[in-house]
Amino acid sequence: SVVDLAAMRDAVVELGGRAEQINPFIPSELVVDHSVQVDAYGREDALDLNEKIEFKRNNERYEFLHWGKNAFKNFVVVPPATGIVHQVNLEYLARVVMAAEVDGELTAYPDTVFGTDSHTTMINGIGVLGWGVGGIEAEAAMLGQPSSMLIPQVVGFELKGKLTEGVTATDLVLRVVEMLRAHGVVGKFVEFYGEGLHSMPLADRATIANMSPEYGATCGIFPIDQMAIDYLRLSGREESQIELVEKYAKAQGLWHDADTPAATYSSKLELDLSSVKPALAGPNLPQQRINLSDMHEKFGETLEKMTKDRKSEIDGKVRFDQEGAQQEQADRLYAKPNVFSDVNIDDKSHKLRDGSVVIAAITSCTNTSNPAVMIGAGLVAKKAAAKGLKAKPWVKTSLAPGSKVVTDYLEKTKLMDELEKTGFYLVGYGCTTCIGNSGPLLESIEQGIKENDLVAAAVLSGNRNFEGRIHSHVKASYLASPPLVVAYALAGTVDIDLTTHPLGQDQDGNDVFLKDIWPTSDEINELIANNIDADMFRKNYGEVFDGSAAWNAISSADSQLYPWSEKSTYIKNPPFFDGMTMEPEGIPDIEGARILGLFGDSITTDHISPAGNIDANSPAGKYLQERGVMPADFNSYGSRRGNDAVMTRGTFANIRIKNQMMGGKEGGYTYYFKGDNATLKDGEEMAIYDAAMKYKEDQRPLVVLGGAEYGSGSSRDWAAKGTILLGVKAVLTSSFERIHRSNLVGMGVLPLTFKDDENADTYHLDGSEVLSITGLDNGESKTATVTATRADGSTETFEVNVMLQTPKEREYVRHGGVLHYVLRQLAAESKNAA
Repeated sequence: SVVDLAAMRDAVVELGGRAEQINPFIPSELVVDHSVQVDAYGREDALDLNEKIEFKRNNERYEFLHWGKNAFKNFVVVPPATGIVHQVNLEYLARVVMAAEVDGELTAYPDTVFGTDSHTTMINGIGVLGWGVGGIEAEAAMLGQPSSMLIPQVVGFELKGKLTEGVTATDLVLRVVEMLRAHGVVGKFVEFYGEGLHSMPLADRATIANMSPEYGATCGIFPIDQMAIDYLRLSGREESQIELVEKYAKAQGLWHDADTPAATYSSKLELDLSSVKPALAGPNLPQQRINLSDMHEKFGETLEKMTKDRKSEIDGKVRFDQEGAQQEQADRLYAKPNVFSDVNIDDKSHKLRDGSVVIAAITSCTNTSNPAVMIGAGLVAKKAAAKGLKAKPWVKTSLAPGSKVVTDYLEKTKLMDELEKTGFYLVGYGCTTCIGNSGPLLESIEQGIKENDLVAAAVLSGNRNFEGRIHSHVKASYLASPPLVVAYALAGTVDIDLTTHPLGQDQDGNDVFLKDIWPTSDEINELIANNIDADMFRKNYGEVFDGSAAWNAISSADSQLYPWSEKSTYIKNPPFFDGMTMEPEGIPDIEGARILGLFGDSITTDHISPAGNIDANSPAGKYLQERGVMPADFNSYGSRRGNDAVMTRGTFANIRIKNQMMGGKEGGYTYYFKGDNATLKDGEEMAIYDAAMKYKEDQRPLVVLGGAEYGSGSSRDWAAKGTILLGVKAVLTSSFERIHRSNLVGMGVLPLTFKDDENADTYHLDGSEVLSITGLDNGESKTATVTATRADGSTETFEVNVMLQTPKEREYVRHGGVLHYVLRQLAAESKNAA
């Protein structure tokens, strides 16, 4: 986003405006949290080592951010190695009620927030309305543009009763995600209410609100009540601010208590909290909830699906080398078919199997913001360590809290030591594994997985587990509470029923079961009450903007325009505004378009624009190597977002994406068709980026086809930016996830949907057709006509919906995107003023 603002300064000057016109109009706070990777782990100095590597890798980016914090007004930066944006917002930045002079009069009004990450909704837990938007929409808001939307339906979610002993907030949110996904809440608000709120801590509410994108809602709002006030006090807010929040909420009808009358909702659901059971979600979607007791059986089903195409010589291997009773136990424990690889770790041989946990990560603001599950994880570790248990050697363990407050209370309770005994050392303050920055596995582990195409697993306390997101060598990823993350690290496999089978044996050879080391709620609550206080928050957030010595040692240019460097492989002036004039292009009909990709349902923004590792043989990897960057220094796609050349090449480059034109082949491939008369057999297979560039040479417009829930997941603006830079003019799907549709509009890409119950299969489209999209009427028409012409001259003609929802959105697309619209406005104002 800051790169775009810098580029806009150059562009507005080119159009006759002033650089200073590009400045945030509203308070804008940037938290650097997506850069740290888990390189070092399982050792006391892991935190220091990872921070040093982070600063070395990201020096160019951090120099640029240093320039930005000095060049822009109304803009502050929370430096790296501080925490995760949503947790920092919850614990410190959020005001709940704002106060400012409006027309010369001091005015109080509700706090609201736009965040460039979809989990911005976490702040809904404290009664602040806000949601995630793409960087494009955020930039427009920063520059004074209103955000337009259709008035949403509001779904009421009634909570009754209390959670039972042993059930966590993570178990609860996975149940909520499952229910709301089934109900259908995309583009809707969800409001939580009911007597179940009275016993629900603020941290649990924040966990539920955080995963609003996973259940598909725009937001998941909780009321302002006594719990919210208590949390503001606990987190060290000023008493004057707390008093303002309470009085304002009561005066304005925003306060909630037992006497609050019931509201009227568009639709309602209810959940008895006592019915929630311990659970995980996976292997690749957050709504795939699995009761803990069903995990062994469900993984068996997953394994069968994932290995159906595995080479027969692998399936034919002997499953186990044990005999007798051990063979019998192994058959009971491990799903079929099951193969193994012998791997060497610290000069010892171990068997790596389907279902082996190779990553166990306590990560993400979703759960590390919640003291109950973090203390719970520490107590599980303490009891396990007392019985001589620790993580299996093949498990990469990590602990990455969302704020330093977590470290303080874990150290105060002595639970940090216990976590370390079981293998969980502090690795950093940031998103790490949850965003895909899990770092490399041991070479022997990676080789063992590849050798027999193993279905390796990850267990993480995150909010997303999409295909290819957590690690390129992990096929099955499961979301779980921090205590369960510890438990699965001890077990070393997800192919187990932890409710009936032991985690391991103690020093005397006795079986140790999960129930033997699971803490009671009384144990957890006592430690929270005695060890977490407001002083912890005040101490850590009193210096939140200061940064480390490494951050403060960075120097940057002192200028209004950024001095772009041609040599940089991290920061480039993007081409969005190249050749831009004061006149918008409008929305013409699309003629003679080729289909760049034909995708199925649930294509996420991770599929479209991955954030993790860059493959050396991918177009992005080749680009970097051509510029002297060795694979060891690639960093990640997420860290290269300031370089459009890398990100465009990375669009649709996820190793797990499947273009249906290519049959079952995984990866970012497509067919390039020369001319108008070609079948699939005539196509030339190549990387999607390479095909797009050949089509650009042909001056051929492109269209992408998708299924339901296209663009779900992260509010990743590069999923839209990369799409437009590939030359895609329109995306036609069964349905869009809210943020991605908005991002496409923001970049000037036309979002279209099939009519109800229709999709590409309805019209037998295989991706070789030439498409024309007519009747757009400069964006005014609510429908358009698609004509698909095959190689033999036969055609399919059908109507589609034009998903431009407001007059402002139509205006944005006519201008080629919201940033172009803003630039033209500002340049015109400057000329008029002159």
